[in-house]
Amino acid sequence: MAEPLRANLSGKTCLVTGASAGIGLAAARALARLGGRVVLAVRNPDKGARALLSVVGEAGREAELAVVDVARRESVRAFARDLATRHRTLDVLVNNAGIWSERRRLGPDGIELVWATNVLGYFHVTELLLPLLRAAGKARVVNVASQLAGNLDLSDVQFARRPWSGRAAYAQSKQADRMLTWALARRLSGTGVTANAMHPGFVASEIFGKGGGPISLAASVYSKLRGRRPEEGADTVVWLAASPEVEGRSGLFWIDRQERPCRFRHEKAEEALWALCRDMVDRPEAHRS
Repeated sequence: MAEPLRANLSGKTCLVTGASAGIGLAAARALARLGGRVVLAVRNPDKGARALLSVVGEAGREAELAVVDVARRESVRAFARDLATRHRTLDVLVNNAGIWSERRRLGPDGIELVWATNVLGYFHVTELLLPLLRAAGKARVVNVASQLAGNLDLSDVQFARRPWSGRAAYAQSKQADRMLTWALARRLSGTGVTANAMHPGFVASEIFGKGGGPISLAASVYSKLRGRRPEEGADTVVWLAASPEVEGRSGLFWIDRQERPCRFRHEKAEEALWALCRDMVDRPEAHRS
């Protein structure tokens, strides 16, 4: 069991995407208990409203709700504009919103939905909130990744040619999340803003139950029987967001509050991925498949 986290986030603004359930909701609750003013970024406003009530009720302090579909470019842009009207700074950004799908689906911009949500969502939200993060000074970006990572093919990130596999698509997205974290950390060097990626463990959450298909069903059942509680999965997220122990540390991969090596480190490939994401966000119509 991890030691209780001793940190004070009073006066700090923390934003968590995918905060209506699972790891995201557990992280939002924990950050609020540490004194942070938490913004819960959610896709479903009804679930978000219930999550907001639970955070406010448990922490006994104000929190905010922001509705955004991270897979839709215009939704992310509207969300970022609105946030900037209400906050001059952002101290913590937790990119957590993600999906698993047993069938290939296209998102609202015509981009394959797992990639659009798990990768372009992280990339675009972070990019548009960078001015607020830089304005905060010593801000922190925490990207929820996974040990289930691999299969990245920059020539076919949407599985237009490869046979579809829900596991492979998810693993590819989580490899990309790690690599984008390293590319972001380089860009933030010297600014006081840090960026780290982490693996939460196998957590009992809703992500598998919504995937459709027998593999997702089996994973959902197994996670409920053997998986970590969301609070356990969120522990390292909150530690990276708040602990004085990691102040100034950036571009690292963490599991259970421990730095771990990452085999997905290759600057040229990271920059190629960054450029691809940049183009897919700028010109989604050119990448529809």
